[in-house]
Amino acid sequence: MQLGKTGKIMFENLQKTYKGKKIFLTGHTGFKGSWMLKTLSLLGADVKGYALDPQTKDDLFHIIKGDKICKSVIGDLRDKKLLVKELLDFQPDFVFHLAAQPLVRLSYEIPSETFEVNAIGTANVLDAVRLLEKACAVILITTDKVYYNKEWLYPYRENDRLGGYDPYSASKACTELVIDSYRNSFFNIKNYDQHQKSIAVARAGNVIGGGDWSKDRLIPDIAKAFALENPVIIRNPKSVRPWQHVLEPVGGYLLLGTYLNNEPTNYSQAYNFGPQLSDSLPVEEMLKLAIKSWGKGSYIIQQTEEHLHEAGLLKLDISKVTSELNWKPKMNAQEAVSMTMDWYSEFNSNINNIEDFTIKQIKTFFNE
Repeated sequence: MQLGKTGKIMFENLQKTYKGKKIFLTGHTGFKGSWMLKTLSLLGADVKGYALDPQTKDDLFHIIKGDKICKSVIGDLRDKKLLVKELLDFQPDFVFHLAAQPLVRLSYEIPSETFEVNAIGTANVLDAVRLLEKACAVILITTDKVYYNKEWLYPYRENDRLGGYDPYSASKACTELVIDSYRNSFFNIKNYDQHQKSIAVARAGNVIGGGDWSKDRLIPDIAKAFALENPVIIRNPKSVRPWQHVLEPVGGYLLLGTYLNNEPTNYSQAYNFGPQLSDSLPVEEMLKLAIKSWGKGSYIIQQTEEHLHEAGLLKLDISKVTSELNWKPKMNAQEAVSMTMDWYSEFNSNINNIEDFTIKQIKTFFNE
């Protein structure tokens, strides 16, 4: 895969890999999954999605007419029989597994379900792949929160210890153990000629972008408050996260899939996808960038009586993916926030144009 002069992933080069190929995409109705789905559609891929129903009429999946651009299967990862049937019927060339229970605070309300969906659900995906009798590149998306977080300034590398305090983080660390076991037991690179499956893991930082309406996430809370001209209420103003626009990891996943497809035994590993360290910013600073982009807005720091643990500091080391895949983030934090707030502004002012606006953002990101 050749990148542009500035290191960016070029759209036409991705087309060489994905045009006409069969992609089994889990989580296609979600926020990140919908951006992935639309990008794959524009690349000319044949996509089959497997996920739960989108939650609201304003979900990005509806905006991009997701059910028209893929074979959409509404199903639960825990329904192994259905999952296996749908994947084997499709005979994919690539599997991108994005489906998950992705929310830290929700994981405190439904801890066992979070473990079932994230860890056992991933095992079900890999069981289906194990039964697939053809070559297939598999990219499994976890999170930056898989690391045993000591909340120090040191950015986490792919070989650092895994673990988790809250149920969500722990479930994703468990997911990684599941993946590692399957990769060693069934998809060992030493036996690639027999099974022809290559398995890579992508760990992304906190993603932002248009079309995210999830509860208890910073940018959706900001967008909803700004639209109503209400102050934004934030809980943890000093919490530091590796923020990045959703198209950064989407492009990274597609690039990793290309490398994995071309050299399956060399890239069957884990990779961090995050921003530059200078763009790991506190919540309050991100909010100020959003206010600057929107042109107005206010916020209230609200102390809560809840004592649910959420990490206060987390940074990712992206030197491996930069070195091995020649990937690097294209946008800084201000640019990522501006692109995101532009989407919500368009949604509020010209909703009939929002699908075209989404396509324009994708094409601009990959081709500029």
